[in-house]
Amino acid sequence: MGEWYTLPMNKIDDIIPPSRRRESESFSNTGEAVPRRPLRLTKRVAGFPTKTLLAVLLVIAASFGALYYFSSAEVQVTPSTVSAAIQSSFTATESSGDLPYEIVTSQKIASQSVKSSGTKEVNSSASGTITIYNTQSKAQRLITNTRFATTAGLIFRIHAAVTIPAGSAAKPGTATAKVYADKTGDAYNVGPTSFTIPGFAGTPQASEVYARSTDAMTGGASGLVPVIDTALEAQTKGALIAALAPQLTASLQELVPTGYMLLPGSSTTTLQELAPATSSTTGMVDVREQGTITAIVFPNAALAKAVATSVAGLGYQGEPLTLAPTSNLTLSAVSLPDANASSFTFTLAGTASLIYAVDPTRIAAAVAGKTRSAAEVALTNYPEVKRAIIILRPFWRQSFPQDPASISVTTVSP
Repeated sequence: MGEWYTLPMNKIDDIIPPSRRRESESFSNTGEAVPRRPLRLTKRVAGFPTKTLLAVLLVIAASFGALYYFSSAEVQVTPSTVSAAIQSSFTATESSGDLPYEIVTSQKIASQSVKSSGTKEVNSSASGTITIYNTQSKAQRLITNTRFATTAGLIFRIHAAVTIPAGSAAKPGTATAKVYADKTGDAYNVGPTSFTIPGFAGTPQASEVYARSTDAMTGGASGLVPVIDTALEAQTKGALIAALAPQLTASLQELVPTGYMLLPGSSTTTLQELAPATSSTTGMVDVREQGTITAIVFPNAALAKAVATSVAGLGYQGEPLTLAPTSNLTLSAVSLPDANASSFTFTLAGTASLIYAVDPTRIAAAVAGKTRSAAEVALTNYPEVKRAIIILRPFWRQSFPQDPASISVTTVSP
């Protein structure tokens, strides 16, 4: 049999609890006690979140500051509108009065190269129309063959006597006359220019009587000129005239002053046949046609006021108005005024769409210092206000500032 071994059993005293073990380890190898560092226990006490609270307060203060910084008072106004049927006569005066008018003119030349059918010998003089001005307090008579000189020294003559009525420097008397070049040739086909009267040189009339042309002199030619087949020339001129119409209308629109209105029927177009010119391409001829468009334009506000006044039953009290672009009005007149006219009588027919003008200063003054509800009531007394939207910021603000300059007024299209 095997041998039995008995393992030595530790005594209960030899089993040292962990806590006692640490205490026993406090002795040095020599058996001497080693002083232990006292255990310090720190009790954490929950402090008040001061920094967090300050941050929150700063955010709130910044938010309120931003609200006040971006605070505003605004009134959005939709203006009142009215439509009325019109069939009335009006009289306008040039550049003055309750209903003034202005004359605008545009000129275009259309050209196209066509094949020449040969040449012919010509010898013709240029001619055209001029306006003669007289600033004297007495009428001035000019005899047949009176000479007129351009700034370049070219001489033209009138073939019939003419009398220019008296006038002044501010409002000269005027008369129109046809002049003819003193010599033949295309050198006299000059554009619009001014003229003096050589016969008055050295006299007071030299500066008191003068002339201007608004159209080019035409018809001057000398020597061999190209010939065009009659049918081809007529066809080409027809195409040029058709092309000129939209060009003239577009150019006239660009000349209308800001705030003025150009009505259908208020313009007239004249066409002038220019002499064919030799093209830069061999064997070709330039067929040319000149178009001149003249129109009467009116200040929109003045015309709208005149129209509103003419409508019975509208109850118009003189408030500022404008005519909307949607107005369907047509102007008709015996003829458009010339440069010598001081007034112009015409008829308007159709439907006028009138928009009351909103004066921001007037509206701001009406609501300044008032509460929202009081401002709403006040604006009902203004005929130009169809609808008003009041915007006050911050949202708790219930009154407009006392200073009208701090109030924004905007107009919303009706």
